Amino acid sequence: MRVRRVQVIPDYDKIKPTTKNFLIPLEVIARYYVAGSFHDRLKAGRIQPEDAGFPAGHVPAYGEPLPEPFVEVTTKLEKVDRELTRDEALAISKLSRNEYNDLVDAVLAIDSRLNDEVRRRGLIHVDGKKEFAMDGDRHLMLVDTFGTADEDRFWDLKEYERGHQVELSKEFVRQYYRKIGYHQALMDARAAGKPEPDIPPLPADVTKEVSDLYVALFERMTGQKFR
Repeated sequence: MRVRRVQVIPDYDKIKPTTKNFLIPLEVIARYYVAGSFHDRLKAGRIQPEDAGFPAGHVPAYGEPLPEPFVEVTTKLEKVDRELTRDEALAISKLSRNEYNDLVDAVLAIDSRLNDEVRRRGLIHVDGKKEFAMDGDRHLMLVDTFGTADEDRFWDLKEYERGHQVELSKEFVRQYYRKIGYHQALMDARAAGKPEPDIPPLPADVTKEVSDLYVALFERMTGQKFR
């Protein structure tokens, strides 16, 4: 792992179009299938099918491939990640349009290779996020990890071809919290501007399932035995 120190600047007003060596305060998410919060927003009408490349009037099903990659950005340094338009992302980060386009192109180039690599290992890369910084010469620099069960969503390829989406990522944990009602309580509290409820700890059996899932995914992606 190569480590470089960059500035983390939470005050957007202190970021200038000439600022160097700083963390770009954006998370960049590329989606290739209808899943997770993207599906929720489609159902709620917050995203229109046409925005994702579907024909007008089409009702996308959970698990359906997207006609084209859907790239979006959220805040990185705020307490709760906020979805941003491109203009909002430019205003926050002070990136030029060309720099922003380079960032998106980098995400798609990385994922093109990732998608091919994991498919050969019997996996589908559903979506994932990337983070970037500008180095000392204001050149784009990829930071943080990617292609893991925390940053990306994977499905089992064979099960998908049978019509099932088997979650091989931290989405497994999200689904648990949806099932027990915590996710809805969290969303309701945020919508009402109330304090977020405490996160209930995972039961021991669910923790074991999550651990086994992460180990199995590591072994499939790397071809190495964990133990």
